[in-house]
Amino acid sequence: MGSGPIVNQKGGNLVVFELEDVNQTTVYRVKKKKSKKIEMDVTKAATEIQAWWRGTLVRRALLHAALRAWVIQSWWRLMLMRALDRKRREALVSYVNRERAVVKLQSLVRMWRIHWRYCQVLKAIYNIRCHWQQQNCQTCALLQGHCVVTATHLQFHIEIINPGGLRAGAVFPRPQ
Repeated sequence: MGSGPIVNQKGGNLVVFELEDVNQTTVYRVKKKKSKKIEMDVTKAATEIQAWWRGTLVRRALLHAALRAWVIQSWWRLMLMRALDRKRREALVSYVNRERAVVKLQSLVRMWRIHWRYCQVLKAIYNIRCHWQQQNCQTCALLQGHCVVTATHLQFHIEIINPGGLRAGAVFPRPQ
C-alpha cells in the first residue's frame, strides 16, 4: 500500500513509501526543485502586491491630506464671510449714523429758519401794535392777530377791530 506525498511544515515535501514484502518503511526527503521561472513569477507577484499596498497607503495619505486641506479651506472661507459681514454691518451702521446726523442737522436748520421768520413777524407785529397804541385816541380800533404755522410757511393774519369788539387787544408771546 503506498501513500501520496505529505507537505511538511518547513516547505519541503515528505514522501513515504511502504513496501509490502519487507515490512519496512522508508522515508525519503525530496527537495522540491524550483525553477527560475516560478521564482521570478513569485517575486513579480510579491512586488506587485507590495506596489499595490504602497499605492493604497499613498492614496489614503493623499485622501487624508485632501480632506484636511478641504476643512482648512472651508474654515478660511467661513472666516472671510464673517469678516465681510462684519465690515458690511459696520458700513451700514456708519451710513445710518451719518444719515441720522444729516437729518438732525436739516431739522435744526429748518427749525432755526422758522424761528427766525416767527421772530421777524413778531417784531413787525410789536412794531405795528406799538405805533397803533401811541396814537392815544379813544375811537381807535384794536388789533387782533391769528398765526398759522405750516411745514414751509408762517402766516399771520392781523385784523383791526372796533373798541367795542370781543377782545381788548391781541396778546403775542415775546421772542427769545
